Amino acid sequence: MLKFPKDLAIAATFAAAAILGQPIGQAVAADPEAGAKVYNKCKACHAVGEGAKNRVGPHLNGVFGRTAGSLEDYKYSKAMREAGEEGLVWDDATLGEYLAGPRAIIKGTKMAFAGLKKEEDVANLLAWLRRESGGADAAADEEPQAEEAEPAAAPEQPDAKPQAEDSQAASEAYTPPADAAPHGTYNLGRRATEEEVAAWNIDIRPDGKGLPPGRGTVSAGETIYTEQCASCHGVFGEGAGRWPVLAGGFGTLDDQRPVKTVGSYWPYLSTVYDYVRRAMPFGDARSLSDDDVYAVTAFLLYLNDVVTDEDFELSHENFTQYRLPNEPNFKADDRASEAHYADRSEPCMTECKPGPVTVEMRAAVLDVTPDAENGEQMGSGAVD
Repeated sequence: MLKFPKDLAIAATFAAAAILGQPIGQAVAADPEAGAKVYNKCKACHAVGEGAKNRVGPHLNGVFGRTAGSLEDYKYSKAMREAGEEGLVWDDATLGEYLAGPRAIIKGTKMAFAGLKKEEDVANLLAWLRRESGGADAAADEEPQAEEAEPAAAPEQPDAKPQAEDSQAASEAYTPPADAAPHGTYNLGRRATEEEVAAWNIDIRPDGKGLPPGRGTVSAGETIYTEQCASCHGVFGEGAGRWPVLAGGFGTLDDQRPVKTVGSYWPYLSTVYDYVRRAMPFGDARSLSDDDVYAVTAFLLYLNDVVTDEDFELSHENFTQYRLPNEPNFKADDRASEAHYADRSEPCMTECKPGPVTVEMRAAVLDVTPDAENGEQMGSGAVD
């Protein structure tokens, strides 16, 4: 049911525009302000504007007219450096093609982003980047500069206090209502309103408490996932590069390198919904609607074979009917029943176990287990 990617078709549109000598902004109507919203998908890895520095990806200041792979203080992939050596220079046409499908243009690029699926998103982002990255040369070519006009005389303003003085005066002038109840130990601040509490109170419990009204289907979730999640997590949840794997991994939890996914490891479906809702997409958190999150959660259930119907719809009404496979292997926290909790006694901190302490298991992958006394090295020294 996965849709055929449109990267090549979009790239062809921009290439055709370049061949015909038609600016990208004319081939597809461009809106820089809309491009600012598209950039939310990029800002986790790229910075642009005053003081921009390299992040996961290179900064984008001066990107128009720059030879690919040429920033001296950024470590590019071999493929990107070779593309620059072969003459690739970033302009509207080449950036348009690259944004539509990075791996289709430069095989071997380490850019994990799958590409923008909509032509207007590419055009809007290019227009915004042209403005924000210092690409003023194209803007100057679009229309001749008008003769400078005499600046209009500013209307006289009444004398005003500096803003800081206004704020201080307002603060000193404030007095709580006579009927205001004392609040807190030092009677400072005020009680949060119900709306303020609701904005923070977004956690979802395994029993479904906290779920917002809403619903979403597997097919709708696939569309959202493909556009906003697959660039990092892979089209089938297999993980792109070193980004987290979301599907599969069944039967690997006893392996030295277990594959911990939503299906193989996570305990509760509420954890999936809660995390996606508050933290995803990466770099653009809280941009999904509640219905979008239901749809993405439904699609993740589908990828992990918890549901198999492409028309399945997940909602606040049926949410608690679906369980993740590894839930039975998570145990309830029963520390309160232990002796030193039950009788409030001090827990043992020294000589609690007869005989010398021995290492029974080793965290070989993370290399956190101390070396054996005979000097044997037991860690692998890397996190995969």
